[in-house]
Amino acid sequence: MPTRYCLVYLRNGACSIRSLAEDETFHPVIGPVAEAEALYVKQLQLRERLKNHAGEFVIWDVGLGAAANALTVLRATREIAATIRLVSFDCTIEPLEFALQHAAALGYFGGYENHLQTFLRDRRVAFQNGAQSVIWEFHLGDFPTWLAQNLERRLPARRESVLSCEHDVPEAGVPPPHAILFDAFSPKKNPAMWTLPLFTNLYRLLDPKRPCALPTYSRSTILRVTLLIAGFHVGVGHATGEKEETTIAANTPELLAEPLDRRWLERARRSHSAEPMVEAVYRIAPLTAETWERLRQHPQFR
Repeated sequence: MPTRYCLVYLRNGACSIRSLAEDETFHPVIGPVAEAEALYVKQLQLRERLKNHAGEFVIWDVGLGAAANALTVLRATREIAATIRLVSFDCTIEPLEFALQHAAALGYFGGYENHLQTFLRDRRVAFQNGAQSVIWEFHLGDFPTWLAQNLERRLPARRESVLSCEHDVPEAGVPPPHAILFDAFSPKKNPAMWTLPLFTNLYRLLDPKRPCALPTYSRSTILRVTLLIAGFHVGVGHATGEKEETTIAANTPELLAEPLDRRWLERARRSHSAEPMVEAVYRIAPLTAETWERLRQHPQFR
């Protein structure tokens, strides 16, 4: 069976992976480790948050791919005494299988190969990572469907907790995250991962008492509008490689260093590509009057 992936070498010499089916390269500018460090580790302030955190710290890794983001997070924080629950999602395990076969060339697997073999076999692995304890699990399948199904299961429990005045009812299954590594293929290639229903469901599954931030590589107006309409606060993200900006969203404004302001809001109003996608079909369109009014009423701009 022919492989669906190949190794590619970037201009800076870093090795990465290209999906032949999607015609997209993972971490295409500065390479897997450098991008993950800038976009996720530093931007999420993971070292600082872990040092000041008590109990289990939950990270959702949306778009496992070849595991570069997850492994960079684990390696960058391994000296911090903490308990990390890392939950990865993807519709395929093939990129990771391919990457492990080329671990030496890719260069970011050192010391984790045996753990990942267990992870591939069992879809779960627990191990000691320096000073921290790690539980890493994998959910294979369609992430938008998983979100919708879990939201449907959890909402009755939340309604019951409100009626009984018990606001700390534990939820079965995957706990809500403190941080989200969001790394799906681009909207043109994978529009289902960038719709308003997806981000709305994701926001609703967060625990409002648990501060959570979500960075991603895009800086597009349509993405930022989508996140805002879904309920998030949204800010300007760190530069990575040739990208002068990325995007970071959070369920609390305290996790944003540079929130989008009214000047951005006016630019969004004039943009030809700002209206959120409500279906898994890529298209661009200016803001509707209804969406514009919802943006204006967002607490971030009041």
